[in-house]
Amino acid sequence: MIIVRGDALATVANRGFAMPEIPSHPGAKPMRTLLLSSVLGAAVAVAGTAVPAGAAVPAAGPAVPAAVPAAGPAAHPAPARHGAPPKEVYGGAWQSGHVQGIAVDRRRGFMYFSFTDLLVKTDMSGRPIGSVTGFTGHLGDLDFNPADGRVYGSLEYKEARSFYIAVFDVDRIDRMGMNAEDAGVVSTVYLKEVVADYAADMNGDGVFDGNTGATPDHRYGCSGIDGVAFGPAFGKRGGPQRLTVAYGIYSNTGRSDNDYQVLLQYDIRSWKRYEKPLTQQLPHTSGPSGTDGKYFVYTGNTNYGVQNLEYAPDSGTWLMAAYKGAKPGFPNYSLFAVDAKSRPRLQTLKGQPTAEKGEVLPLSPRGELDRATGVRGWSGASGQYGLVSVGHGLYYVVQSAQVTENGVTKQTARAQLHRWTAQTPNPFSRIS
Repeated sequence: MIIVRGDALATVANRGFAMPEIPSHPGAKPMRTLLLSSVLGAAVAVAGTAVPAGAAVPAAGPAVPAAVPAAGPAAHPAPARHGAPPKEVYGGAWQSGHVQGIAVDRRRGFMYFSFTDLLVKTDMSGRPIGSVTGFTGHLGDLDFNPADGRVYGSLEYKEARSFYIAVFDVDRIDRMGMNAEDAGVVSTVYLKEVVADYAADMNGDGVFDGNTGATPDHRYGCSGIDGVAFGPAFGKRGGPQRLTVAYGIYSNTGRSDNDYQVLLQYDIRSWKRYEKPLTQQLPHTSGPSGTDGKYFVYTGNTNYGVQNLEYAPDSGTWLMAAYKGAKPGFPNYSLFAVDAKSRPRLQTLKGQPTAEKGEVLPLSPRGELDRATGVRGWSGASGQYGLVSVGHGLYYVVQSAQVTENGVTKQTARAQLHRWTAQTPNPFSRIS
């Protein structure tokens, strides 16, 4: 897991936006020269507007765009603090993996994009502020922690059987191309529980079959971790916040023990003692010996589990966005919900090779119902590439795309504002 630090952000992240009339579509802001970028950035900060959506999108470099040289904090004006969130935030175009998730510092006006091997920090007009590069593993979903002002994300090194929460010191991310290992902005915490399930020799042949779903190995079908979110302990809407980490689950239609989403909860208030710098050649094993809760949600098998996990305090709802599964006999929804007040119950887990009990969370009674399995969810929902609640029933839902610039393929992300409607098959309605 990756943690980004920002003590000044700690006290403000949970204060959602005030909700005046939503402003006109902000669109993407082109970046031409450093001078023009600074002028436009200052204009955005003062006027609270951005270049219209029809403006050209700049060509962004892999980590340090030519139009945005490395600069310290003085090069960036103070971010605007608007009453309402912009309707769209453009995350740039990068030579990287596709976008995996986002985090939002609502008061300070920053958004963070995970691009698999790259973290990008922008202001709320989409102007790049800084980036962290050099990840050789898989950087996944992100969330902002209001208690310490840092950003947390899932980080996988499957070949090394090492799974971490990455913690970003976001206040120090002030220029493009900062290295993940030596810039002093990333610390990591090792998750022993995940490693044990990922590396489990389920068929007892003494051989670990590695990073593949075509095997009986990997307990519960665990492929690692993806979704992360802060919220209360399951069964409550209030109380101390915990970090919830969702397993990735391999798609495998031939086994019966992989039909649950697996969620781990951690009280991270004492995690400072575990945090170590990221050392990718020599992975460390500093982390908690166990969890503060392990929970199961019966959804049917999905393709790599919960890609994005989000808790909405205003509604008391946990949302789990997934790539649709392919297992016959299941509805294979793309979004599932759990009500925060629903208490987990100790039950015998279905389909396990040996009898096993676990704490099972019921799905919310909202969404489409598959009567054959009892599974509820939404079949037409997005959110797999990024999903963040910003209060008042509003969410950023991220759209992923590719562009080709000068013969180079790049990945892009657009965080688009939606309203939650709970309607089927898609509970999100875009605000245009």
